[in-house]
Amino acid sequence: MSNIGGSSALAALAACSSGKPGPVSASSASPSASPSASPVVSSSLPAVTRSADRYSTLHRELEALVGDHPGAWGQLCTLAVRNGQVVYRSHHGRRTIHPQDRALDRPVTPRTLFRVASISKLVVSVAVMRLVDQGRLDIDADVGDVLGWRLRHPDYAQQPISLRMLMSHRSGLSDAGGYVWGPAVVLREVLHPAGSLYRGGLSWRRQRAPGTWFNYVNLNWGVVGTVMERVTGERFDQLMRRLVLQPLGLRGGFLPSALADDELQDLATLYRRRRLDGEREIWEPEGPWWPQVDDYRAGRPPAPVGLDRYVPGSNATVFSPQGGLRISCDDLGVLMQMLLNGGRHGGQLLISENAMRLLSTEQWRYEAQVPNGDTLDEAMVSWALGPQRFTDRSGPGRGDRLVEGGGFSGWGHLGDAYGLLGTFALDPVRRNGLIVLLGSPSRSPYNPKLDWTSLAPDEGRVLSALWRRALQG
Repeated sequence: MSNIGGSSALAALAACSSGKPGPVSASSASPSASPSASPVVSSSLPAVTRSADRYSTLHRELEALVGDHPGAWGQLCTLAVRNGQVVYRSHHGRRTIHPQDRALDRPVTPRTLFRVASISKLVVSVAVMRLVDQGRLDIDADVGDVLGWRLRHPDYAQQPISLRMLMSHRSGLSDAGGYVWGPAVVLREVLHPAGSLYRGGLSWRRQRAPGTWFNYVNLNWGVVGTVMERVTGERFDQLMRRLVLQPLGLRGGFLPSALADDELQDLATLYRRRRLDGEREIWEPEGPWWPQVDDYRAGRPPAPVGLDRYVPGSNATVFSPQGGLRISCDDLGVLMQMLLNGGRHGGQLLISENAMRLLSTEQWRYEAQVPNGDTLDEAMVSWALGPQRFTDRSGPGRGDRLVEGGGFSGWGHLGDAYGLLGTFALDPVRRNGLIVLLGSPSRSPYNPKLDWTSLAPDEGRVLSALWRRALQG
């Protein structure tokens, strides 16, 4: 048994890397962020509450995951909260990797921003709860009344669709027709039978009545974001800054072209070591790192074409509410502490007790005897109003267990896109939390599977290591 997650994989990686130059790294068990030059000042986390020496073995094991050796990741950031306090955080690897000159690589630091994929949905859920608190949104109202057009499943035209259904993935929508469109597209044209992009209802899961069937769908969040825009009159990316990022002092955002210069400098490029043969993916563990997203070496990213003419409330998929947030691991830790503190931050109430209850209460649970949803190999078996609920289940389909041997349950969200695997999970009873951002794989991150979870193997091992050494030790 190794010291991490009960697997010898990381020990093998450490041995593999010992004969090669290590990655350029700004790694520390208790790093401190430098002052921010951004107009939105970063709310740095307090110093860790335990000795850094206590975690030296954990730190070395995590650092062995990054580098240029076969099987390595390009980036890794972690954070652990115990009883409401940050007890460990680390930052490893390179946020940008130069194709020819290693001296031009830039390290991952506490300020490094990542596109955190579907963890974004959890952050959007917090913003929705703020609008609920303000009386501007009702989670059970017909969203068509807000949108100004009738949103209906083609097979169940009399059934209204609510935010509760959208946020718990029981709306009847489907990603089959896509889930991101440009500023010139109006979402009504995609989802209404009279729309020019309706395509016979391709964006609907047929014969699944709204409210009855769980199907994890990114498009749900494009609709949620459009509803948010409609009730506020604000563009989604700016609304998210006002409702969540600025009150918590967090850097980043949903639109790369709107990031401040220092935020762009701190933005990680996500890579893969692979090539494409048509639609077939061929991994090359010792090959070059190919950028997948957020590669802005040539200059600032341009705004989406037509954004200057965009009408808020018409199509928030422009801003990728489902996965487009750029944020640092440390700033996710600030968000986590607010949630563990019952919606309070800096002595101020950001979201009410009622909204916290709405956010985290189970809306759907898988029923194996009478199937009521798609679980993706039992990776998803319980859902709240936006967050996934982690039930610590392990079985034939492997399940939603986060740590080897079990013992951690709660809620949060996973992320998986463009070469990033992410976990944001909190236990509100014990006031514990785990955050992991693994970026830029050099081989398939999904195989061979662990025998106790549906998580990707390295993700499960890192979470288990943090759990054992930082939360149990």
